[in-house]
Amino acid sequence: MAEHLMITSTQNQRIKQLLALQQKSSERRRAGLFVVEGMRELGHCIGAGYQVRTLYFCPDRGADVAALPETGAELIEVSAAVYEKMAYRGGTEGVMAEVVARHLSLHDLQLGKSPLMVVVESVEKPGNLGAILRSADAAGADAVVVCDPLTDLYNPNLIRSSIGALFSVPCVACTSADCIAFLQQRGINILTAQLQDSHLYYDTDMRQPTAIVMGTEATGLTDQWRRAANAHIRIPMLGRLDSLNVSVSAAILLFEAVRQRGGNC
Repeated sequence: MAEHLMITSTQNQRIKQLLALQQKSSERRRAGLFVVEGMRELGHCIGAGYQVRTLYFCPDRGADVAALPETGAELIEVSAAVYEKMAYRGGTEGVMAEVVARHLSLHDLQLGKSPLMVVVESVEKPGNLGAILRSADAAGADAVVVCDPLTDLYNPNLIRSSIGALFSVPCVACTSADCIAFLQQRGINILTAQLQDSHLYYDTDMRQPTAIVMGTEATGLTDQWRRAANAHIRIPMLGRLDSLNVSVSAAILLFEAVRQRGGNC
């Protein structure tokens, strides 16, 4: 293994900086960095071509840096006590990294002939957005667009709940107005998930270029999306409640598109 630093104090300034990146979106924006924890997530991150600036590892927690692709990152070994302080969650194989953030725009997206996209408006919970990214990856979606976001894309909970799908699915944050203009300019059908004035989702053609648009569970979509829609769709609710978790709804609608497209997006 290459020469590396060793940190044994939880009061070390490097450790304080990493904790600030985990805990504060303002610090992530200022530094242009975010934290990835765990071998699986970091492997996806490196595979997607992200630049790893610093790699922290703890042999006492099972770290196997040799199992990761070469990144040229600075290596820092930490003691078990320090890693326990750093770790956002358990079972992460003693590996954590500071990674340079990317900020894609809508115009960076490389879409296929008949793209399938997921658009979410003002989704607040990182766990829901992470689960949507996992479903988008599984369905082979071209992109996820987060409009008027209430959480930043590099929130540790989002990365954890996406299990690395944040790195495998192109993900853009922008305003709803910009996203609507982008979709309309490219002839991508806007299908808004809503209860009012809607048709059953499986009666709606999703074989054409499609953006499935979803709002928050509490308030749904704003009027600008309802007015921009080519069709309003709904999932039948046969019980007493009138809504599903947004990530569950996204998975249902995505895989209906997969079904209609012959199992291949």
